[in-house]
Amino acid sequence: MAAQGRKVTPDYLVLKSVHVTCVVASYLLFMVRGVWMIRDSRMLERRWVRIVPHFNDTILLASAIALAWMIRQYPFVAGWLTAKVVALLVYIALGTIALRHGRTKGIRLAAWIAAQAVFFYIVAVALTRNPLPGL
Repeated sequence: MAAQGRKVTPDYLVLKSVHVTCVVASYLLFMVRGVWMIRDSRMLERRWVRIVPHFNDTILLASAIALAWMIRQYPFVAGWLTAKVVALLVYIALGTIALRHGRTKGIRLAAWIAAQAVFFYIVAVALTRNPLPGL
């Protein structure tokens, strides 16, 4: 259901499909780049590797904003959405450390693993619409 008591529309379903597809692509791209980081692969230097994740994440963010607007639930009003936004900021910070700014490979690896844990927390919150999924 789009939101409590609201009818699911075809537009909502298409937008949600775009959003979920971008979520999966974002995770897969992050995973691959993390493996390349661990292996010191020169693939990380390729132009498409620097462009495609940003393009995908832009569509992901735009679809997230559109979905929130469609279901009339907004960050700092709906607790579960606030949790997702805060966790997203943590995920971005950890991802930046993992793939760019970690001083050592150990720090980058720890940030990469932590970012994945935060990613799965975000997914759990999205699926349950609860800032404390599993409780």
